[in-house]
Amino acid sequence: MFGMFRRQDPRFREDGNFLLCQVRTDRNGEVIKVRLSKTSEMSLEGSGYFVRKSLIGPETNDHALLEVRLTRAHKVTNATVDGGSLLPAKEWRA
Repeated sequence: MFGMFRRQDPRFREDGNFLLCQVRTDRNGEVIKVRLSKTSEMSLEGSGYFVRKSLIGPETNDHALLEVRLTRAHKVTNATVDGGSLLPAKEWRA
């Protein structure tokens, strides 16, 4: 019931039918911009959604694996990155 009033994780931004985030890789520190589609990339899991996305840095070919769990209202409940870390939205560069 209270899940619909949950605030979005500060490492994500909503943009229409997409969730945006940025990942900094551990190996070379490359920042990878990520766009997750709310309509085509999310798999229904229990009472919410799950996304696993493999990321490759365009400049250094660094690899990271992003896993995100969300409520039915597309609010992030858990997000992990293997091979990197999520940047808070206030630290994003254009």
